[in-house]
Amino acid sequence: MPPPLQTAADLPLDCAAVAELLNRGCACISVDHRSLQRALENGNGTFSHAELLATRPHLFSDSMVFVSTAHLARMARIIALLERVVALPAYRERVLAYAPPLARHSPGAVGVYLGYDFHLGADGPQLIEINSNAGGALLNARLLRAQRACCAAVARMMPTPIPVEETFLAMFREEWRLTRGTGDALQRPLARIAIVDTQPDEQYLAPEFALFRQLFEANGIAALVADVAELTFDGERLYCRGQVVDLVYNRLTDFALAEPQSAALRAAYLSDAVVVTPHPQAHALFADKRNLQALGDDDWLAAIGLREDERELLASSIPRTLLVLPEQAEAFWATRKQWFFKPTAGYGGKAAYRGDKLTRRVFAEIAGGGYVAQAVVAPSERRLLIDGVPHDFKLDLRNYVYRGAVQLVSARLYRGQTTNFRTRGGGFAAVFPVPCASGSKA
Repeated sequence: MPPPLQTAADLPLDCAAVAELLNRGCACISVDHRSLQRALENGNGTFSHAELLATRPHLFSDSMVFVSTAHLARMARIIALLERVVALPAYRERVLAYAPPLARHSPGAVGVYLGYDFHLGADGPQLIEINSNAGGALLNARLLRAQRACCAAVARMMPTPIPVEETFLAMFREEWRLTRGTGDALQRPLARIAIVDTQPDEQYLAPEFALFRQLFEANGIAALVADVAELTFDGERLYCRGQVVDLVYNRLTDFALAEPQSAALRAAYLSDAVVVTPHPQAHALFADKRNLQALGDDDWLAAIGLREDERELLASSIPRTLLVLPEQAEAFWATRKQWFFKPTAGYGGKAAYRGDKLTRRVFAEIAGGGYVAQAVVAPSERRLLIDGVPHDFKLDLRNYVYRGAVQLVSARLYRGQTTNFRTRGGGFAAVFPVPCASGSKA
């Protein structure tokens, strides 16, 4: 049996307080742009560093974010517990009951790049949402290569280099193995990956698609970036531009593969003719915002076998989340300043609203259904100098996760209601861990 889990009260205050002080007072520039250029342009890329920064000037912040090792460890514990809950038959039965029918198809693959997004609240990390096709992992891996220490104190917190891209490659090969089984995978290794989205060249993270293509091809896997409409299925194999596709790295936000242009991919997926990752079931199990209400149902969690300390960890780490029903509209309107309203299948902050900013017209659409209300948790802040003037940026933390293991933690700096990559000085930022005192609980 796992040991009892710690609650927010167990967290040491020293390193968390130091991290907060650094985020308020250290205005270091940590990104070496020449190193970043080399990291982005190695291989035969289809874009240049100059073009990337010209078209996406706020993709990367020039500075780092400080996070205590206690908070990093706590996020990892929350994630490990949630992954155990998701594996329980009772949980799967509950959430798949309201998911699209396609989500009941179990392909064997787990789903790459789950993104667990946290705010650092007064009581420690608070899980805001889980995304099933979290973007930015490879961009952030390259950003880590370009960090420099601006002073001796920061040098002691520089992230330890890890072979994260090797981990990413192993993850895709594991998805192939899990879906195809050891026999077929041994006979026919993963040969071709299609990185698929709608109009991929127009996507904000299109440069990352090119980086993935380079990464796969440099390691002996043919790869192409394609629009989902380019896929065809002959009843046995999925093709793209006349080539057989073994695995689709799915960057679509059509999570149920319900749109007409996804028809070939949907048919091949249901026929198990291709490995799709992440897939509709992964979205239903992890990323549907209604699941956060289930994870806050203490009586139900007890009934399906969670210990008291496990339930306490979830209760203290997941903001209260409720489904918005039309008959409760007036109650939600009266208390709207306490809530953040999100579409149940939303992503990237689209159509999400802070209650204190709502108009009656927009709230009427929310009250019609398809939304959850989540208790507002104010994000922590990072103060940076822009042209010598201090500016406070909100920050959130994204944990990139596969099979319960955190591969990489990155930060996003922004101003406004949601992360938007539109604020000068904002964007993806490297995370520098602030060590806790020797012997402190984590």
